[in-house]
Amino acid sequence: MSFSQVLQRAFSTSTQASSATAVSSVSTVLYRERNLKRLVQKFKKSSEAYRFRTKTGIYEDTVRRLASAKRFKWIEEILEDQKKYDDFSKEGFAVRLISLYGKSGMFDNAQKVFDEMPERNCQRTLLSFNALLAACVNSRKFDKVDGVFRELPTRLSIEPDLVSYNTVIKAFCEMGSLDSAVSVLDEMEKKGLKPDVISFNTLLNGFYAKGRFADGEKTWGLMEKYYVSPDIRSYNAKLLGLILEKKTKEAVDLISEMTAKGIEPDVFSYNLVIESFIKEDNLEGAKQWYSELKKSECTTNKTTFEKLIPFLRKKGDLELAFELCEEVFKRRFLLDAALLQRVVDEMAKASKIEQAKKLVELGKTNDYRRYRLKLPSDN
Repeated sequence: MSFSQVLQRAFSTSTQASSATAVSSVSTVLYRERNLKRLVQKFKKSSEAYRFRTKTGIYEDTVRRLASAKRFKWIEEILEDQKKYDDFSKEGFAVRLISLYGKSGMFDNAQKVFDEMPERNCQRTLLSFNALLAACVNSRKFDKVDGVFRELPTRLSIEPDLVSYNTVIKAFCEMGSLDSAVSVLDEMEKKGLKPDVISFNTLLNGFYAKGRFADGEKTWGLMEKYYVSPDIRSYNAKLLGLILEKKTKEAVDLISEMTAKGIEPDVFSYNLVIESFIKEDNLEGAKQWYSELKKSECTTNKTTFEKLIPFLRKKGDLELAFELCEEVFKRRFLLDAALLQRVVDEMAKASKIEQAKKLVELGKTNDYRRYRLKLPSDN
């Protein structure tokens, strides 16, 4: 069946399939298309259907794939093509284009969409202003943030809101101007705006990740002043700070504090504590917290395996390293092949030939990505 036939069937007025099912059918076809040039062609053809154009997820996924492949001309091709539809006269649709360009690092294109909105009788409100401001940050055009933030509100007769100020805080943090980011809190207060947990999490991540632990603690204290309760992201930022300070015991204590307050650790929390024990060269501690992660309702992720497998191999715990490698293939994670090859090499040296052979075979038969692993004798 040709793609045109798929479209015709999916978007027909037949009562046999709902609108959601129809869009899902086309979305599946696009997702499975590995040739990016054909993906662009099929996306443009699909866009002719109004119901397709209402699904932001399909747009996000397609643009993300093209951006990952650095096919920026094709991103421009499919997004500029959207302007021919009446949807472009609606602010929400224009904001989608601005956001997608911003996430692709294409700020000039995002700015162009914003500037063209009045020509299509599309009102520019706080919504599109915030989208353009976010596009500045996502495109890392930090030099343009101040101009957009200071000039546009007057031109548009709008007042920046909490989202606007949070975006500016993020911009300063991304630039490394953390003290300037904190000063935004004072400006917000003068405008009668109260910072929220997003405001503080952005600051906490900035300070703790940069090794400014004391300033992170001061910011944590400010949350109490503004009656803002920390959430899981707040605690994860502090956990990172503790790891950078080599304070594993305090990190473990913080996990206890979280759970006592009803905030369940997530996979990132567990990974950070595991990493802290790895940095201390503490095998038992790392294994214990991996066990805690497995017992929790969290699901291990790629980072769990990237951190643990090399450490287990280094410490000679090849049995658990083997189990984790099997899990990598089962979960279809994309890990560095060299990381897995080193486990195969160590197992062969330790005369665990059958297990080494199994990993090599699993690599060859993996249906998501083929890993060309070899036994040492094959080299």
